[in-house]
Amino acid sequence: MSADPQGAPDPAEDFFANSARACGWPRRTRQGPVRMIAPEELPTWIVHEDERLLVVDKPGDVVCHPSKAGPWSSLVGAAREHTGLPTMHLVFRLDRETSGIVVLAKDAKMASRLQVAMQERKVGKVYFAILTGELIAPVTVDQPLGDDVASQVFVKSTVRPDGQKSVTHFTPVATGGGFTLARVVTDTGRKHQIRAHAQWLGHLLVGDKIYGPDARCYLDFIDHGWTEPLAAKLLLPRQALHCAEIDLRPAGLTQVFSAPLPADLRAFCLSRGLPV
Repeated sequence: MSADPQGAPDPAEDFFANSARACGWPRRTRQGPVRMIAPEELPTWIVHEDERLLVVDKPGDVVCHPSKAGPWSSLVGAAREHTGLPTMHLVFRLDRETSGIVVLAKDAKMASRLQVAMQERKVGKVYFAILTGELIAPVTVDQPLGDDVASQVFVKSTVRPDGQKSVTHFTPVATGGGFTLARVVTDTGRKHQIRAHAQWLGHLLVGDKIYGPDARCYLDFIDHGWTEPLAAKLLLPRQALHCAEIDLRPAGLTQVFSAPLPADLRAFCLSRGLPV
């Protein structure tokens, strides 16, 4: 599930629908403004399109899954409007605040092929993340992840001994000013894996409302929106995570799709003296 306070199902509803799970999530009724996609925007995000695939470089403020606010409130809905197809299959999704490559299939057969390849770990994915602190050498985090039942945020994951096996590789690309631009590759695909492992490592993602300095930042954001106190704590209005590459060659296709670091993350790096 996406950690998305706007345009996605309220994680609190899952709690009240499943009372067997103990969690301190307080019920929130506020719904912030939905980010609507202008019809002329989507074509500028397209990295590749053919008769079977649509690949886009998603901005870090766009929801992937359809919402109740209409087709132009989500990437899938906008893709249906763009292609004129009744169904678009979201093969690789990203949380709203994560930017980068998203792959959609135009037919069920291609979607199934790619989803099976993804489940079998036959699809290569590379992320870039801006971390707090200066990571001096590559590090692999091999720590199991599961639900953080002690957190006030229902969707939060954490390292726990009875969790699912999760492996993430962090490689510093540039360091300076107390931050690291890291290349990140995962061997597994758990919910919020990179963000939870970065927190366990002690190198938080800049801008992360859930896995940053205090998970209550997420609750504050839901209640009050983006504020000066949040800006002072988080430094960026969204988590500094970008899916830079998806390699479909191991899945039997010929394509490798890539997207450069977006302007907001580049600007942050340059302001901290990190070469990009």
